[in-house]
Amino acid sequence: MKILHLVSTVDPRSGGPIEGVRQSGLAMSALDHQIEVASLDPIDAPYVREFPLPLHALGPGRGHYGYTPGYVPWLRANARRFDAAIVHGLWQYHGFGAWRALRHAQVPYYVYTHGMLDPWFKATYPGKHLKKWAYWPWADFRVLRDAAAVIFTTDEERLLARESFWLYRANERVVPFGTNAPNESADTLREAFLQQSPHLRNKRIVLFLGRLHPKKGCDVLIHAFAEHARQTPDAHLLIGGPDQSNWQPALQAMAQSHGITHRISWPGMLQGNLKWGAFFASDVFVLPSHQENFGVAVAEALACGLPALVSDKVGIWREIDEDGAGFVAPDTVAGTQRNFASWRALDERARDAMRAQARRTFDARFAMDGMVRSLLGLLQEHLSHAGTRFRPEHPLSAMAQGEPAEQTE
Repeated sequence: MKILHLVSTVDPRSGGPIEGVRQSGLAMSALDHQIEVASLDPIDAPYVREFPLPLHALGPGRGHYGYTPGYVPWLRANARRFDAAIVHGLWQYHGFGAWRALRHAQVPYYVYTHGMLDPWFKATYPGKHLKKWAYWPWADFRVLRDAAAVIFTTDEERLLARESFWLYRANERVVPFGTNAPNESADTLREAFLQQSPHLRNKRIVLFLGRLHPKKGCDVLIHAFAEHARQTPDAHLLIGGPDQSNWQPALQAMAQSHGITHRISWPGMLQGNLKWGAFFASDVFVLPSHQENFGVAVAEALACGLPALVSDKVGIWREIDEDGAGFVAPDTVAGTQRNFASWRALDERARDAMRAQARRTFDARFAMDGMVRSLLGLLQEHLSHAGTRFRPEHPLSAMAQGEPAEQTE
């Protein structure tokens, strides 16, 4: 298949969605599908040059909305080259422009909302919600209404999406998200990370990876970690992620008020082998988010056999709770403290068992090949209904259509 992903930016600091595009695109390319990406980025941005998939940077877009005059004409001129287009995210011009260009085209377009219809935003930022209402009826409502399908990564996300705007219509589908496990050995990656951060050697690292954003609950984490630090003398909190809103000084002031400044490290955004090394060097992963439609970093932690302490606002909390791959509690200081206490209560044998279960949960629920099968199956449905023939040339493509794959040696 020929698939076009439409995103506002490929900047890795934007979070999990673009990492999902990158990883799923590489996985599908390895199966001989042709994947391209179009974004509103300026062509000279360093992350554009480093992006590993064929990329059409059509910006720079104007302002936060990203209006780009050449975007719609480019889509109209190139749409016929693709079997499907997938829009990632709402509230910016890449989505509305896709609707303008593709609503009457033969190529179907799909929309991943990536949690952007969660009612948490309405409750937390009522002023921004009113602004969205100003263009919801004539813009994003139509983007969703006319999409071949609106894709959610969990049932939790799908149900919550119905609560933000009363004018809502969509062909809802759930495609579980997925990610890849690292290729190199755990020992190699762990040692490379610890050589970069020697002060963390022999520490019980509590790992947070994600944007420093209020929805991630970083303030909740610091307040809760203060108690965990008192109970665990060798515990050390590693908060790794970009700080685009300059929140870190306020968070560091919170840490100072608890007397734990020396128990927290702030390495910024960790990527590549350093990121994987941080997972393997850690004792436990924590994400007390107030809103998280999926949680790519949680799935990556599970891939490394790292149990996850998450809030019940993380989209995959039910799976973690059901499998015993971590602990779940409310997205409060008391809830996060309870997760830490549950982890401390385990002896080393029980912790090892939970680590093994974390990897089993990843393999069964969140591995990339499962996502690829589900997504290809959804895209193929529309092609089949439209009478378009698509001949799978790889066992995984056949599996996506419910056909038996040929045995290979």
